[in-house]
Amino acid sequence: MTSFARPFTFINAAMSADGKISTRERRQTKISGDGDLERRDELRASSDAVIAGIGTILSDNPSMTVKSRKRREKRAREGEDEDPIRVVIDNLARTPVDADILKKGAGRRIIFVSERAPQKKLTALKKFADVIVAAKAEVDLKKALSALHRTGIKRAMIEGGATLNWSMLSHGLVDEVYTFVGSLIIGGKNAPTLVDGSGFSGENAVKLELIGAEKIDDGILVRWKVLNRIK
Repeated sequence: MTSFARPFTFINAAMSADGKISTRERRQTKISGDGDLERRDELRASSDAVIAGIGTILSDNPSMTVKSRKRREKRAREGEDEDPIRVVIDNLARTPVDADILKKGAGRRIIFVSERAPQKKLTALKKFADVIVAAKAEVDLKKALSALHRTGIKRAMIEGGATLNWSMLSHGLVDEVYTFVGSLIIGGKNAPTLVDGSGFSGENAVKLELIGAEKIDDGILVRWKVLNRIK
């Protein structure tokens, strides 16, 4: 794989014991307990950017802000915005202008779109975020990460969802994966898993190396290094 400059990039997600990240209706379901939510907040606070796909924005309307006042204050003392840069991969500029990611918290927002995005939507979004065109049809994730790296982003956290996880992994753009496995089963053949997309054939499956595992709340956190990635 050809080397290029990009941030250290990791996926953080919570999933059920059967690998689902939400219900078949794609509604957000509480999987993590207080301990894992604190861990996620610390990861956000220690990241330069947090990235989500448009599906997550539309279904969950996350703010992706740092919740802890102490962590926000620590970032401010270190000369950073209270919240990391929040990034959306949004081919057609479908991010609502009243989305929490644009309305809540401090700091910069970046939306990557394609040339297919309607100009009217781009004009509206530019009032709230930096909008970057990063391909003709679908956002080129390598170009997007390279652009983030040029802005000084060294550490980027991916917070969903299943389609973005697939795209990042299939392009070799993920360094580590952290999965909290909760104590529930959701089921449903149409419920999204940690990684959806078209899937890998056996010989092309993403190879992982176990970094560690620990019990948190009533579940377990498993941390992996991705072996077949662009370095």
